[in-house]
Amino acid sequence: MAQDTHSEPLKRKDYEKELRKLQARLCQLQDWVKQEGMRVIVVFEGRDAAGKGGTIRAITERVSPRVFRVVALPAPSSREQSQMYLQRYVPHFPAAGEIVIFDRSWYNRAGVEPVMGFCTPEEHERFLVGCPVFEKYMIESGILLLKIWLEVGKAEQERRFAARIDDPLRQWKLSPMDLKSWTRWYDYSRARDQMLAATDTPHAPWHILRSDNKKKARLNCIRFLLEKIPHEQVKRPKVKLPRRSKQGEYDDDASLRGKNFIPERY
Repeated sequence: MAQDTHSEPLKRKDYEKELRKLQARLCQLQDWVKQEGMRVIVVFEGRDAAGKGGTIRAITERVSPRVFRVVALPAPSSREQSQMYLQRYVPHFPAAGEIVIFDRSWYNRAGVEPVMGFCTPEEHERFLVGCPVFEKYMIESGILLLKIWLEVGKAEQERRFAARIDDPLRQWKLSPMDLKSWTRWYDYSRARDQMLAATDTPHAPWHILRSDNKKKARLNCIRFLLEKIPHEQVKRPKVKLPRRSKQGEYDDDASLRGKNFIPERY
């Protein structure tokens, strides 16, 4: 049996070194996706404080937002509530040469909505039946779909919620909805289990990412994406900076004198 090293600490220096290597490979991946016109969707789901935001930032901080596009939709408007449920997600799907990352997705209807009473049991059941069909159509149209569930333990989630209460830089992460959902751990567990039973299909399987250790979760997730999205290294031409033209040369610093500059306090 393989040794479980998930709980072992990872030094920041080691984490940053490995992260940089993986992010360099993501840059290579983006070149290939652009060249080949690939269309990729990555869905991130999980409980509150599971680490979705930090994982997505680690993936996207060194790549182009025109290739890696993050979609985090707000609560639906009254107009969107009157639409077919999946309708508002489709306009955000990728065109050729794009990877779209959904920070929560249509799977709201499999988790937060039934738990918090935002949809009826009939709507929930209809989604679980129809979602695999919808995803099969996506894949048959040429989209590569990857679904990732971040699994955080009860004790670690409690620690993260407590940290948000005490940290002014993270208090904004504690919404009234988060506090309500906090009390319903097992309701969310049952909703997760129903979701996996209905939508963990051969054509669109779920991949569970253990996220109690944030640093390891981010590294494991990036490596997983690099393995699951087929790509090769694109040979880039060597770049050499051309000489600047001195045509029309003038003292362009002098023309800024007397303008309003932001005070340099640091």
